[in-house]
Amino acid sequence: MGLGMAEQLQLTFVNYRKNSYIVVEGKQNSDRFFIIRQGKVQISKEVEVVEEEGGNILGPGDFFGVVSTMSSHSHIETAKALTDVTLISVAKDQYGQLIEKNTPVAMKIILQFSKRMRYLDEALTRLTLNNTADNDPSHLFKVGEYYAKQNQYNQAYFAYHKYITYCPNGQNAVYARERMMKIAPYAAVVKLQHRPDEFNQTYPKDSMIFSEGEPGEELYIIQKGSVKITKIVDNNEVLLAVLKPGDIFGEMALLESKPRVASAIAYEECVVLAVNRANFERMVGNQPQIIARLTQLLAERIWFIYKQLANTLLDDPLGRMYDALHIQLEKNRVDLHSSASYVFNFGPKELVNMVGLPQKEGTLIVRKLLENPNIGVVNDKIHAANISEISKQTEYYRKMQKIEWARRNSANRN
Repeated sequence: MGLGMAEQLQLTFVNYRKNSYIVVEGKQNSDRFFIIRQGKVQISKEVEVVEEEGGNILGPGDFFGVVSTMSSHSHIETAKALTDVTLISVAKDQYGQLIEKNTPVAMKIILQFSKRMRYLDEALTRLTLNNTADNDPSHLFKVGEYYAKQNQYNQAYFAYHKYITYCPNGQNAVYARERMMKIAPYAAVVKLQHRPDEFNQTYPKDSMIFSEGEPGEELYIIQKGSVKITKIVDNNEVLLAVLKPGDIFGEMALLESKPRVASAIAYEECVVLAVNRANFERMVGNQPQIIARLTQLLAERIWFIYKQLANTLLDDPLGRMYDALHIQLEKNRVDLHSSASYVFNFGPKELVNMVGLPQKEGTLIVRKLLENPNIGVVNDKIHAANISEISKQTEYYRKMQKIEWARRNSANRN
């Protein structure tokens, strides 16, 4: 990004001396991000869960602070000048102009975000379930098997069908065909095909939009209803997100031409706008607001996944449940000190999935959680009678964990 472009957009140049702090983790209300023009910057986190791909040292052309700025959340990292640095400061409300005047910079941000999301997502799978998920079409058979055992025949039928489509001579193709014939009468709401020109697509509740392991060619924008994003690892279904109108999903497959890393299932009947690669490239030039929304969405997801990664470090499973509820409140920008009540858009089973516990163990921990008179279940949704109680409990468990880490470090030194 040249000097002329910065002047054209009326962006500000800022200088920091070596060893000075530019942004500090946990600081709220970030309203700008930075592109490095000269010098080197070191990125660090209070708890280094996974080292960033490519390391934590940034140089000219790299950017930082975008996640916090575009998601309107607190900073997830600290940035320190390793040398004297000159930075281009981009205010949040200038991002739309940046896209229009310099689309390549916006696309670089989106592609790097997409790569970072995939890397962090794989790290989360490794840490929560001590496993790596398969992300090729042969994995579709395992997805079908999981849902068939759970008597969720819509999802099972869809996954088997996709497995046969992409692996017609696969080692499980015969079994997949047999299973499909057997469960066909029970797979009431399965949508397997859409016309290429059908931009608006309707999915009934519990029908699968796409499955993990399936090659992806489209991203989707929710027009109506809600969609849950899930992943099967180690014979557990992990709930990654529940998305609502205006949200975008499936963008990583479109941007990186790689198989889906998670499944999308209609949580209730939904209408989605499907955007393929050719349409997307046209949109980049013609509809900067879509690119701004996509950046915002990826920033939100990266912020959320960092919080989930930090959640995996809490030893106490009950503490992890409180922390998971706290993350959801933060994500939805709920006042954490409020004494008002709050109904989460998921139930105990999904909460168990969120913290990566086997259902049997998770059910016992949920019982402990429900011993707190402030927490209950209403219409299969978790209900908090007092929001601040969740903050209080989360603070307690985080503090206990820090004490435990300090104790372990001290023991290791001795």
